[in-house]
This record gives sequence, structure tokens and C-alpha cells, in this order.
Amino acid sequence: MTSTPQDARADAPGLPNRRLAAQVLIAVLDRRRPLDELLDPEKGIAGLAALSERDRALVRMLVATILRRLGTLRALIGALLESGLPKDAPSIEAALLIGAAQILFLKVPDHAAVDLSVRLAGEDRIGRRYTGFVNAVLRRLAREGRERLAKLDPAALDTPTWLLERWRRNYGAATAAAIAAAHAIESPLDLTVKRDGTLWAERLGGRLLPTGSVRVLAGGPVAVLPGFGAGEWWVQDTAASLPARLLGPVEGISVADLCAAPGGKTAQLAVAGARVVAVERSAARMERLAANLARLRLSAEMVVADATEWRAGSFDAVLVDAPCSATGTIRRHPDVPWQKRPEDLVALTGLQVRLLDRAAELTRPGGLMVYATCSLEPDESELQIESFLARRPDFARSPVLPREVGGIEAFVSAAGDLRTLPCHLPDPDPRMSGCDGFFAARLRRLG
Repeated sequence: MTSTPQDARADAPGLPNRRLAAQVLIAVLDRRRPLDELLDPEKGIAGLAALSERDRALVRMLVATILRRLGTLRALIGALLESGLPKDAPSIEAALLIGAAQILFLKVPDHAAVDLSVRLAGEDRIGRRYTGFVNAVLRRLAREGRERLAKLDPAALDTPTWLLERWRRNYGAATAAAIAAAHAIESPLDLTVKRDGTLWAERLGGRLLPTGSVRVLAGGPVAVLPGFGAGEWWVQDTAASLPARLLGPVEGISVADLCAAPGGKTAQLAVAGARVVAVERSAARMERLAANLARLRLSAEMVVADATEWRAGSFDAVLVDAPCSATGTIRRHPDVPWQKRPEDLVALTGLQVRLLDRAAELTRPGGLMVYATCSLEPDESELQIESFLARRPDFARSPVLPREVGGIEAFVSAAGDLRTLPCHLPDPDPRMSGCDGFFAARLRRLG
């Protein structure tokens, strides 16, 4: 059988990866689907499961690189167009972005990057009309792109304007720029270990952070690392590990962990000897929590319920890691800034109010409540606590001390709350720097 041009394109080495990367990219940007959901080998985008682990990693790297540098890439491509992108072929932008990212940021030969993007553009009937256009733009980018790139301000371009303006107002221009710059670097892998962090740092070729987390460079499947199968540790950004520690010694006390999945904080509390009740609204997410606890050989009582409506007896301590905009996790989730809208905060802040009020009712007099979000936005964090304390005079802030968070004074705000930023934890090796943006307030119920 004589092969058609379409068959030849489909058989080109590397093309299936780029095809899937384009599909994922379009789903993220046009349909606002979460990147992690799309890249799930079992439940993600069709065709991903058939790829090898190495090829799936390449798809993720391609898409993540584009999302981290999306503003820069669009600016560079736009500067080379006389009349904008074709309006009748939306897939052409994906082909251009994939080619440009490989030329400028990944170790792919220019000729291969151009050729694969041209083939990708020609895979649909309308796109075939623009293969010459894609070829010309990317060849010019290969010649001029690096020089043009050096003249741009990536920190400003690669963050949506509304978000960058918020950070400038809330943190100042210099810190906002540092946050944006931190997002351009892929985050390392942080692990919370059951015991002996020094030993596991040595075994995994990483380092022990002042916070107690073990940090290693990301790369390859997590499940093949020593200690994973034996349940000796779990993946958890070092900033995300701090809120549970603010409850202090928890051995033998009752703790409600609200919005508990995927279970990192539940595991911390269980390891420390607490009697934990983990509450999660989503049955699917609770299954994931249960699987994680089983691997770690830990136990907790698990309740599938809406935490805003859950009724139970009072607890010695309550931890609520509230759903939020997740703008503190952009290093690990580069799709977040391109999917969120200012109006999303309104619905989320209302939910957070309800969670705080329910958590307050679950906290016994004299007990502790920790409210946390992985958000950089004060509306979801500092302002929520000020509003809560104004309406609940039976609660008072129990200030966080630097010694409770690894002795890092920058982690503690003037008000005594935990406030980490992506630009914290600098390191001579940028790949080992940074942490998630997290907020946590510790409150004690009086009486």
C-alpha cells in the first residue's frame, strides 16, 4: 500500500508526542482544563497511556515549558506576524508555541523543532494551508529569537497582568518581580519523611531543609525512588508541610482535618500520633487519600462529607486547608495563572468564610484551629482571618514563632501568621530554590 503524505507525517519520530502536547495545550488554554488532570496516564487525554514513561515526561515538559513562558512566547511570535494568527485555524498557535519553546528553551535542534511543528500544523484540513506560514515564522525565530528574547522582561510577560498588579499592590514591585521570576523555574521535589530526614536526604541524593523536608531534584518516576514502596515518605512541598506542624505536639489528641485530600497533612498528623478524622467532600479524592495512607501504613478515620455542613463533636484541634485560587502553587502548576480569573476569587472567598465558621464550631474551648491556603492573595488569607476574628471574639491569634518553621524569620508575618512566597529559600542552584506560596493562621478558642 502506498503511504499518503498524512501517513508519512504521522510516522515521523517525535510527532505523536507533539500532537498530544498540542491537544493538552489547547485543552488548558481554551477549555480551562487542569493540566494534571489531562496528564493523568489512566484518566487523562486519549493516547497518553499508550506512550512510554519517557514520552509522557516529554509531553509534560513541552506543555509546562510553554505555560511557564507563555507571555514571552506569544510576544516573540506576535512580533514576527504582520496580520496576526489565522482566525480559521486555532491549532496553528499551538504548533507555533511548541516549535518556539523547543527552539528557545529546550535542547531540540532548530531544524527538528521547525520540521515537527510544520508537520503538526498540516495534520488537519484547514491547517495544511498554513504549513508554509509556520515554517517561515519558526525559521525566522530560529535566526532572531534569542536576540529578541534578551531584550524582553519575562517576569512581566509571563504573568497575567491582573495577577501581577495584585502582587505589586500587596507585596511591592520588587517582591512581585521575584515571585514571577521564581515561577519560571521548575520546582524541585520535596518529601516529608516519617523519621530520620538526614538518612533519607543521603539515600536520595538530596538535602535536608531547615523545615525538615528532604529536597531532591525532580526527574523520573517518583515511585521508583528508594523508600516509596515501603511508605517511608510522601511528596509534599515544604511550605505545605508547615500548617500541620503549627498544631504542636498532637500525640493522643483528636484532630479534624477538613478538605483533607490528597492526605499529606493527614499523614503528618497520623505519624505524630494524633487521632485524626479526615473529611473530604469528593469520594474520588477520598479514595486517593485512602490509597496514600495505605502505602504509608498509616490510619485515620475517613469521612466523605461537605466540610461546610459536617456536624460532629468538638475536637482538640482543627486544621482546614481551604480550597483557594492556588496562586501559590504556580511553580508546580504552571496552568494556574492562565486559567484563573479575578471573579473566581469571589466564589472562593465565600466558601472559605463558611469553612472557617464551621471549623470554629468544631473546635473545643481552649483548642487550636489552623486555617491555611496555598494562595498569594490576601482576600483568601490575611483578610479572611481579620474578618473572622472580628465576628468571632471567642477566638484569638496564637502567633507563629520562627523556630516553629525552621527558624526562617521571613516565613512569619508581622501579625504572627505563616506567609511563605515562591521566592523564599534562595539557593545558588536555582533548581533547588523556592517553595510554594502558603498562608496559615493559628487561632485559639477562648474559654
